[in-house]
Amino acid sequence: MRLDIEALRVLDVVIQEGSFAKAANRLHKAQSAISYQIKKLEDQLDVTIFDRSSYRAELTPKGKALWIEGKRLLEQAARIEKLADHYSEGWEPNFDLVIDASLPMEPVMKAMKVLVDREIPTKIQVKVEAMRGVQKRFEQDQAHMMLVKDYQPGPHLKAVPLPQITFVLVAARDHALASLHNIDLNHLLEHVELTIHDSSETSTDSLDEHQFGGDRVFYMHGFMSKKAGLMMGLGFGWMPDFLIADELAAGTLVELDYEGGSRSSFTPLLVYPTDQPLGKAGELILDEILSEFEQFKQNVQ
Repeated sequence: MRLDIEALRVLDVVIQEGSFAKAANRLHKAQSAISYQIKKLEDQLDVTIFDRSSYRAELTPKGKALWIEGKRLLEQAARIEKLADHYSEGWEPNFDLVIDASLPMEPVMKAMKVLVDREIPTKIQVKVEAMRGVQKRFEQDQAHMMLVKDYQPGPHLKAVPLPQITFVLVAARDHALASLHNIDLNHLLEHVELTIHDSSETSTDSLDEHQFGGDRVFYMHGFMSKKAGLMMGLGFGWMPDFLIADELAAGTLVELDYEGGSRSSFTPLLVYPTDQPLGKAGELILDEILSEFEQFKQNVQ
């Protein structure tokens, strides 16, 4: 059995207008054509939709149930047609974005809010990874874009620089390291170091550049749990300055006087493949993220 969508549309108009004649007038068709399509639908479904025993045709209980389900089908068909129109206009069906956990999420979320408010048809997924796990997820999922601290360049990858991020080496004010001056590596190795777990799960052969390599290292799932550990005096570690600005100002976290330098900056990158041009959603995401990161930079300065 092949269900006639157009016949369902005619049925919906007949019920909305209240008669075959009014439906014919609205659809600019002869009343006989309307009657024919309804009869054809009844034959297709083997169900009597209208009771024609009286002067005015009335919906049967089965006809009403079919009309209710038919309306849902028409709404779904309309959504499909609308999506097809959007895709033909250059909107991507979906867009996957992978973000390094060390980067500020505020500008990303503000960019996403703009897209949500515009009600774009593209389905966007945002995933957060750490260190080499960012590019691993990007490649594994064949994602459309990644915001990353560092990455392995490829022939079809374009990198756009984002505003610089600074990491600060800190501990709680009551931690033993907080009151020391000219701290050397040996001093650090006497204490618990808090760091972030590399979500690639393939990096046991080498240390992150910000890890000191002591015997007591606690690997945290993300920077918020790392911050909580720092605040309770569990250990010391590097933190993005935008996440601890208030704590540094209040003195609850203290920048350590490490002789090797207590601050380290890097330029994060927005990376996307060039072998497939960005669609409308990709271009919009690119523009909004760059704009929001620039605004974020100005706000934290």
